[in-house]
Amino acid sequence: MSVVGIDLGAQSTKIGVARNKGIDITVGLIVSRSLVAFGPKSRHLGEGAKTQETSNLKNTVGNLKRLIGRSFNDPDVQVEQEFSAATLCDVDGLAGAEVTYMGKKEKFTATQLVAMYLGKIRDITSKELKLPVTDVTISIPAWFTDVQRRAMIDAGEIAGLNVLRLVNDTTATALGYGITKVDLPEPEEKPRRVMFVDIGHTEYTASIVEFRKGELNVKATAYDRHFGGRNFDLALTEHFANSFKEQFKIDVRTHPKAWSRTVAAAERMKKVLSANQVAPMSIESLMEDVDVRTVVKREELEVMIKPYLDRITVPLEQALAEAKLKPEDIDHIEMVGGTTRVPAIKEAVSKFFGKNLSFTLNQDEAVARGCAFSCAILSPVFRVRDFSVHDIVNYPIEFTWEQSPDIPDEDTSLTVFSRGNVMPSTKILTFYRKHPFDLEARYAKPDLLPGKINPWVGRFSVKGVKADDTGDFMVCKLKARLNLHGILNLESGYYVEDMEVEEPVPEEGEKKDPNAMETDAPNGEGEQPKKTRKVKKQVRKGDLPISTGKFTIDQATKEAWTERENAMYMEDKLVAETDEKKNELESSIYELRDKIDGVYAEFASEEEKEKLRAKLMETEDWLYEDGDDTTKSAYVAKMDEIRFIAGPIIQRYREKVEAERQAILKAQEEEAAKKRAELEAKRKEEEEAKKAEEEAKKAAGDEEMKDAPTNGEAQKDEGEQKQ
Repeated sequence: MSVVGIDLGAQSTKIGVARNKGIDITVGLIVSRSLVAFGPKSRHLGEGAKTQETSNLKNTVGNLKRLIGRSFNDPDVQVEQEFSAATLCDVDGLAGAEVTYMGKKEKFTATQLVAMYLGKIRDITSKELKLPVTDVTISIPAWFTDVQRRAMIDAGEIAGLNVLRLVNDTTATALGYGITKVDLPEPEEKPRRVMFVDIGHTEYTASIVEFRKGELNVKATAYDRHFGGRNFDLALTEHFANSFKEQFKIDVRTHPKAWSRTVAAAERMKKVLSANQVAPMSIESLMEDVDVRTVVKREELEVMIKPYLDRITVPLEQALAEAKLKPEDIDHIEMVGGTTRVPAIKEAVSKFFGKNLSFTLNQDEAVARGCAFSCAILSPVFRVRDFSVHDIVNYPIEFTWEQSPDIPDEDTSLTVFSRGNVMPSTKILTFYRKHPFDLEARYAKPDLLPGKINPWVGRFSVKGVKADDTGDFMVCKLKARLNLHGILNLESGYYVEDMEVEEPVPEEGEKKDPNAMETDAPNGEGEQPKKTRKVKKQVRKGDLPISTGKFTIDQATKEAWTERENAMYMEDKLVAETDEKKNELESSIYELRDKIDGVYAEFASEEEKEKLRAKLMETEDWLYEDGDDTTKSAYVAKMDEIRFIAGPIIQRYREKVEAERQAILKAQEEEAAKKRAELEAKRKEEEEAKKAEEEAKKAAGDEEMKDAPTNGEAQKDEGEQKQ
């Protein structure tokens, strides 16, 4: 079972994978362009879409997460049209794209487009891990609303993924930062406060997070949804467009491909200027066979992007104000996201806080790592250090209802989840009713929402409500929950009744030693009965059915989209397999043509050679004419025809190769046996020599003992010498 975290970026996607020794960001899989493209025979997803983008601009859709969960008339969607060559459109009230697919004009919602892309991420990750991929966590911007979060969950389901958690980008970064730290303060100590500044391709987020051992608490999050690397690219591109018009008399604004190539060159130049003071730019045959060249200094770029640099401190100030903190209260400022490499941005943030910035996290991979950690925490197959994540509510949610005719002074609205409340969170709402009733949930401050998203969240109808036997109110309890994803649900409803229950009365001064052993009462008497009292308590008596209406696709539509996605997936697979068979046939033609006069020459008669050459020529002619675009089975059939002729020749060659291999193996075995015999003989010879030497030494020792005098003889000789 895999544990995967997906950092779904507007420009590119990174994938974190939990393994036994930590989190891997596998580069080959794992940095994939967030693009979906449509062609005459199949779709192109991820890197495949990027390679054909310039030649297929109108049918290549990017910035997917900026479209999901939006209506087409949202001003933010119109902003996205400025950065997209594909035509954005309305699809049953949702933002989507109109493309030409398999020769027909088709419309797909953003949810479907994201599902297509997630399916590609699933496949390349599964191929890398050699395991099926199902459980994932996906990063989203903190400013996503309920409808956007639901749409992302739907996209995951259509792609066959079980989304364990949608995690806010900077919260994922904070988790990756905190879970690996061993020096965090103890729970009773002052927390470590870190400001995470994340500036990516399209947006800028600043979050203040407090860390203690084993937990993180998000205190405030602020953002600028239209501040990112693409805005700097656009400023450079506009500068080039004006310069080329004046210097080379060409207007790239009128030529989509020329404009796209200029944007790509501007992006490369921006990256070069992050490390160098000057950067050159050159594009061959940009438009009307005109080659363009220019040079830009870093100071010039900073002048172009000054309107954005003037906004750099706004999210920082907003986050501090919301957390009721000052710049000096922040212990560390962690910079993540590719755009934070721009020197002017680093300088502005450092100057605002009056301290050095931290770059301890990988700027490109921090979110993906945090997502993978989040997935590992939720997965039953991984053991991870206990670490609690407490995120916050970014938009206050209120419930409204019709006033009960029996309660004329009843309030009809209540803010249940306030901005800054901890998330996930559960609240119990109490109503006194005699009849079924309805509630509506909506965002209390629509002006905080991104674009023009409808503040309405959902409508809930509570059934089964009636007066009790005495004609009095039914006490209704409703459990409202903001779950791990930040999605609101009215999870359950039930009713309670006041009932008298008995509970023990603690005796005054009674203190029980928790370590004392319980014994029987003295003198064999039983334990004295405890005093009790009757109290009124609310007791749950039954459930109340709740029907829900929300901004989400219905089950039938989701099933239809899933079925369509599966059909397109199979079409893509068939096209890929067909191309593979075509390439196999083509390479076989060239390989056999070369080998029939080479390694296969001695294994074929002249008649067989001529027959094979004729078949190869015939097949090659067919391949580049009628067979240029045909079916997989046709290529397989042509390959079988060639194998029918070439097979006996190849078989003879392989038999000789195998015979030579066996001969070599036999010779090697004989040589090895000979060496073993020589070693064995040498060993025996050494053993016999050693044995003979030992026997000689023993014989010499016995001879010395034989010649030596006895003790008595030695004493006699000594006495004679003394006399």
